[in-house]
Amino acid sequence: MKKFFYLFIIIFSLVSTKIMAKDIMILKLTYGDVEIELYPEKAPNHVKRFKELANSGRYDGVVFHRVIDGFMAQTGDVKFGNSNNPDFNLSLAGTGGSELPNLKAEFTDVAHTRGILSAARSADPDSANSQFFICFQAAPHLDRQYSAFGKVIKGMDLIDKIKKGDPNSGAVANPDKIISLKSK
Repeated sequence: MKKFFYLFIIIFSLVSTKIMAKDIMILKLTYGDVEIELYPEKAPNHVKRFKELANSGRYDGVVFHRVIDGFMAQTGDVKFGNSNNPDFNLSLAGTGGSELPNLKAEFTDVAHTRGILSAARSADPDSANSQFFICFQAAPHLDRQYSAFGKVIKGMDLIDKIKKGDPNSGAVANPDKIISLKSK
C-alpha cells in the first residue's frame, strides 16, 4: 500500500509541476527587464514561432517601429527592423518578417487588455509572421481579430517608457529597441 501512496505522490508532483510551469520570456530593454508569460495552450503556433525567433537571437536589436500612445507598441520586424543587421532600414521597418512561412490565425478568448502580446499582421488574418505588439491599455476592438499569445506579468511600467511615435501613424523617428529576448 505504501508503494502505491509513494507512486501517487511522485506522479501527482510531476503532473502538478507540468500544470503549474509557466512559459516565461525575458525582454531586456534599456529601461530594465520585462517578464512575459506565453499562452501555448491558446495560440501554440504563435508561441512556438515567437520562442524560436527569440531564442535564436533574431529579435535582439529589433526596434519598436510603431508606437501609439495609449494604444500599443509594435516591434518584431526581423528583416528590416533589426538595427544589428545590414538590411536595417527604419523607413521599411514594419513591412518585413522572417524567412519562415506566415502563420494561420489563432483567434482566442484572450482579451486585448493592458500588457497583452498579440501578433501583428496585414489585412489577411493568416499573414502574421514575426511582428508583434504589446497593448498599453485595453483594445477590445482587436479581440478575436488578432492572435493574442501572451502577457507582460512584470515590468509593464518599463513598456510604458518606450518612445512614442507620431500620434497618427505611430512612426518613431529614433526608436527604442529590444536588447535581448530569451526564455527564462
